[in-house]
Amino acid sequence: MKRLSFVLGLLFLASTALASTQAAKARSADAVLAELKAGNERHIKGQYKHPDETIARRQELAKGQSPHAVVLTCADSRVPPEIVFDEGLGDLFVIRVAGNVAPDAEIASIEYAVEHLHTPLVVVMGHQSCGAVGAAIAGGEAPGHLSALMEPIKPAVEEARKQKGDLSDNAVRINVERVVEQLRTSQPVLAHEVAEGKLRIVGAVYALDTGRVAWLPETTH
Repeated sequence: MKRLSFVLGLLFLASTALASTQAAKARSADAVLAELKAGNERHIKGQYKHPDETIARRQELAKGQSPHAVVLTCADSRVPPEIVFDEGLGDLFVIRVAGNVAPDAEIASIEYAVEHLHTPLVVVMGHQSCGAVGAAIAGGEAPGHLSALMEPIKPAVEEARKQKGDLSDNAVRINVERVVEQLRTSQPVLAHEVAEGKLRIVGAVYALDTGRVAWLPETTH
């Protein structure tokens, strides 16, 4: 009986230690955002740390993942989030689609990261000279399946036409703002997590020429 109690005690201590370790790994959205901003500064200067790229890290991730940010961004080859933010294996849950739009499959992927992996931050990142936005501006009949990408972007283009400044830059920014709002109000998962203060969703635009990420103002709803 004493031996059984001793074993049970060890198991309890082990589970408590594991819970403490997991809690220690939990990151706030503010802390994660600060880390991404610092990583982008390194990217701008070309002073990379290349974190979490070791063999040990790869083997650790074979047991499970706990990414600290979701990044929904364009499929453009010039916009790789892991490089833009100087992050490594398992750090980012990346969803890439031309025009960084958010149809059902993309939202479902974000819901998985938020609900099951407890990721506290979602970044929607557009970029300078986006081809999908350019196609929506040009208009006309889209070949193949391209219309599926252009249709969600068209409202942003129409709104941008009413504003002063560069049409493409304005449309890229407005498209990001619309997707951010779409995700913040997405029922039932994301809107609930935002309302509970467990999730932060922010917008950003990446400049291809400088490497800088410009963070868009957050609005309160």
